[in-house]
Amino acid sequence: MADSFRIDGSAFNVRRSLQPLIIEALADTRVVGVVGPRQAGKSTLVQRIVGDSPNGVYVSLDDRDARVAAAADPRGFLMGRPGLLAIDEVQRVPELLIALKAAVDTDERPGRFLVTGSSQLSANRGVSETLAGRIERFELWPLSQSELAVAGVLGAGVVGAGVVGAADTFLDRLLGGELPLDQVGELTKHDYLDRAVAGGYPEAVRRSGARRAAWFDAYVETVVEREAPGVSASPRTAELPRLLRLVAARQASLLNVADLARDAGLPERTVHRYLEVLEAVFLVRRCPAWAVNLSQREIRASKIFVTDPGLAAHLRGADITSLTRPELSHGADGPVLEGMVYAELLRQSGWSAVRPSLFHYRDRAGAEIDLIVEDRSLRVVAIEVKAAADVSTRDIRHLAAVRDRLGDRFVAGLVLHTGARAFSLGDRLAAVPVSALWAPK
Repeated sequence: MADSFRIDGSAFNVRRSLQPLIIEALADTRVVGVVGPRQAGKSTLVQRIVGDSPNGVYVSLDDRDARVAAAADPRGFLMGRPGLLAIDEVQRVPELLIALKAAVDTDERPGRFLVTGSSQLSANRGVSETLAGRIERFELWPLSQSELAVAGVLGAGVVGAGVVGAADTFLDRLLGGELPLDQVGELTKHDYLDRAVAGGYPEAVRRSGARRAAWFDAYVETVVEREAPGVSASPRTAELPRLLRLVAARQASLLNVADLARDAGLPERTVHRYLEVLEAVFLVRRCPAWAVNLSQREIRASKIFVTDPGLAAHLRGADITSLTRPELSHGADGPVLEGMVYAELLRQSGWSAVRPSLFHYRDRAGAEIDLIVEDRSLRVVAIEVKAAADVSTRDIRHLAAVRDRLGDRFVAGLVLHTGARAFSLGDRLAAVPVSALWAPK
């Protein structure tokens, strides 16, 4: 069933890959939560589910009257609802979470409540109830490449081959030992970077140039003003956009808080707190180090990403013109492309059947792997991202070293590149076009 994304009065039929999982969870779970950044499509997705539910009711706490009523009498607000009650932006009335706990402990029927939040619920000030054991939580991110294609919002210069309307199952197939050697990439490096700078927010994708930049600026301002105060008691909202720009300048790099604090002109303790705020509102995500004691010299620092590649490119002043001209890009094409790959994998991990975790690997001897995917059975896929179209044996040396150390736990090692061909590079190693991430099986 398709979700409908509505922008400026135009309907976009988007099949959100999380929707079947949310519906499945409602069948056996008392409270289902959908969290993620603003403008990712949470409200639209939830309204669609409610519309298909008998006696379903949708209430947004962005509406002042609903918010006042919920705050005045949280228990009464939840009573007398015969069907599914969806509460959008539940974090705006933290008292409702306590009332929800009481309601579902009294009546344990599944599928009574569907809540959304534009910040991590446990990170909000005033929230003392996490609904542990009563809630199943999903993260909804901006649209993936496949979802964008179905939405019809891939504009001129962004549309290209290799996009389909099915849920992406790249991670599950790869962790199952299926190397995508049959893939043929029809996108160029320019196409990939064009997609990266567009990002996944439909409003931004539909615009270009100065109008897209204006949307991103307004988006950051709105998120910081509306969501950050609910997470932290005293964030200086004027400092958060600047810190976010500094993070974007370090996209896909190791996080060095001391270095970041120096450039921001802030104490390290403050930068730590502000990063937690930016993570809580889904603008930033830390990719932790994968540490399995392959050596005693592993670096434990996380990588840092702005979660939407288009927003990251905007914040660092990169556009398609500068990224495709070496004298202007200053090496930014690599981090921008890696950020796009990370964003796609982050989305897929949410609806993957095996729900893997994402890491990176680096040691003090210089060995590094851009992204490590590990499932609950400790099976590992290692991924290198290369902005060039050519791949050599030098590009797989660290993948091969990890393969040899892990043995059977190592399922596959890929070099994702901007060329056209997929080909084997040896035992469980391959070079594959980036578009394999969203290509059909």
